[in-house]
Amino acid sequence: MAAVQLFTAVSAFGFHLDPALDPEPPFVICSQQRYALCAAASCFVYDGVAYCKCDILRGDSISLQLSYSSPVGEQNVCDVNRKGKTNGYMVSTFSLPADVTTGGAAAVYTCPGSANAGSGVIAPVAYGQCDGGICFKSSKGQSFPGFAGRLDDDQIICSCPISSGSTPGSSNSLGYQVFGPYNPTAPTGSGCDASACASCSVPNPTANGATLSVGAATGVPALLALQLDGPPPPDINECLCTCTQAPGPDGSISCTVAEAPP
Repeated sequence: MAAVQLFTAVSAFGFHLDPALDPEPPFVICSQQRYALCAAASCFVYDGVAYCKCDILRGDSISLQLSYSSPVGEQNVCDVNRKGKTNGYMVSTFSLPADVTTGGAAAVYTCPGSANAGSGVIAPVAYGQCDGGICFKSSKGQSFPGFAGRLDDDQIICSCPISSGSTPGSSNSLGYQVFGPYNPTAPTGSGCDASACASCSVPNPTANGATLSVGAATGVPALLALQLDGPPPPDINECLCTCTQAPGPDGSISCTVAEAPP
């Protein structure tokens, strides 16, 4: 949750943050470690926890330091992840998913906030927040509730808290962002997928069996990508969602792809 709380000051749409920040506290770059990448993951909710199917990668990644004191001194997320190498777990940290860059089959979807809801309504906040999530190697190649078939050997289940509208920093005036599928060969302005925007309005998101996407306040993926990789920001596929509410004070909210600008 601390990862989300840090980013209330981020106020840029998509990946257009300038200038880039140097990677320094409260961030840390974990160099050449195996880590779990959950940025584009889908999650199964059980007993108030999001269990997310993430990819196992090796290389540089970034996270909040998530420091704590130990008998051997101050430790951070990279230390925790390093110890997991021989102890049956790893940590979820961040790098930019390769598929979201131009020509790829994924995109960053913005669930709207007060500044970009247009004639619609603000998207309700509900997503898995996986920075620092602990992932268990015993789940590799196994089956897990909520996911069809068995996980691949390069996939792992990570346990992540659920961010909601009451979680400080879970969104900002530009809402929050999730990753979803994208059709790079579609005509200009029509590559976005309505199924990804449906993640902006999950009914009963904390109920057992609910499906959530991993997300972050708008601008957080951009900030982390620039911290990790430096400028210039990458060219990525971006989609904006729009949400409407059924009549009545308790009408359900549904979200779909916003019309592309002419």
